[in-house]
Amino acid sequence: MIDMVAVMAMIGVLAAIAVPAMQRISDAIALGEAQRLVRSTLQQARLKSVTSNRNIRVRFNCPVPGQMRIVELIGTPMVPAPQDTAANRCNDTVYPFPGDTNPLTLPNNDGPIQTIHRSVSFGATQTIEFRPTGTAWAVNTDGTSTAPLAGDGVSVSVTKGSFSKEVTINALGKVQ
Repeated sequence: MIDMVAVMAMIGVLAAIAVPAMQRISDAIALGEAQRLVRSTLQQARLKSVTSNRNIRVRFNCPVPGQMRIVELIGTPMVPAPQDTAANRCNDTVYPFPGDTNPLTLPNNDGPIQTIHRSVSFGATQTIEFRPTGTAWAVNTDGTSTAPLAGDGVSVSVTKGSFSKEVTINALGKVQ
């Protein structure tokens, strides 16, 4: 009986040590998955822009926090169409994926809504636009894109609690 009590006490101590470690591992996995999804989405947007010869944007927290979507620019970078900056632009019902293939109706290159792990959130983010040349541009709050990203690039961060990871995009469109 004393041996069983001692074994149970040791199991309790080991469990108390293991549970927080397992939680940290789970957090690290969720954060890593979110970082890989952001990186992959940005790379897909750049590739889609180059291959389709269209301006493609990646919007974060679109349509709700924790989601992102690749959207084709409607209009031009200097004068985006009102539909492009509309609040429902990330709505999958209004702008479904896959879109139609008629080149006269836009958008045709919108992607699906991507969702990161529910316990992970985006840090400060801005919409990134990829041009057919492969370069990356900053999108202003009014929907225009008048300047390439800064030389050292811009970072998209994913955060879980006090931990965060970043994906950096430079003006040449390199995602790392």
